[in-house]
Amino acid sequence: MNFYTVIIGTELLNGRRKDAHFEFVNAELLKRGWDQYASFVINDEPSFIEDVFELVKKDKNSVMFCFGGIGSTPDDYTRKCASNVFTNGQMETHQEAEELILKRFGDESYPHRIKMSELPINSGLLKNVVNTIPGFSIEDRFFFTPGFPSMAHDMVIEALDRFYPKGKERFRKTLLANCSENELIPTMDMMDSGAEMSSLPMMKSIGNKVERTTEISVASFDEQIMNTNFEKFVKFLEKESISYKMLENK
Repeated sequence: MNFYTVIIGTELLNGRRKDAHFEFVNAELLKRGWDQYASFVINDEPSFIEDVFELVKKDKNSVMFCFGGIGSTPDDYTRKCASNVFTNGQMETHQEAEELILKRFGDESYPHRIKMSELPINSGLLKNVVNTIPGFSIEDRFFFTPGFPSMAHDMVIEALDRFYPKGKERFRKTLLANCSENELIPTMDMMDSGAEMSSLPMMKSIGNKVERTTEISVASFDEQIMNTNFEKFVKFLEKESISYKMLENK
């Protein structure tokens, strides 16, 4: 699965608030053997929100966590935008969500708060441990939560535990080579399909000299593919008498 986060909030982009969602989602995914495919922090602009949702929808393997914009104020566009993109504009009053709002706010539910029960058709609900007003999901793939971390993060955990508790095991080996990244490019070009390779060049000044090193990591869901492609780097380094050391997998 390809996991996306969409964080809606002009106040993040203009510096009025700091994001607390990206690192949290990253950590929860890594615990389960997943990682993020992409993350967006965007303005509260309906047409742009829908453009980003459309991008995510085009990926048949996408799973999305969206934060913000599901309240009842005029600048909360997410529910309608989600409906336009994922349910052809069809919305309905979700009976359970309506009951939760009425139970929480009583007569004060009208005329505004009750609007939070108007959700894309056939939505599921996500539990709000703070004030019981739920988030929602579409197709068990697209999850919509409030912008408040205290409410949203438990919803993310609920969604992952219910629908994506464990990713497929990925095998990985990592080394640090005492050479520049440039020297390793021919070996990088030899990677097979199914092998994921990443390189991280580093350098530090020692007197008048610059010492260059490169961290190479090779991963795959197939252990044999991982080993075969990792050994290509080992063989090259040993052939060229370039020193290296194994690193703990990241």
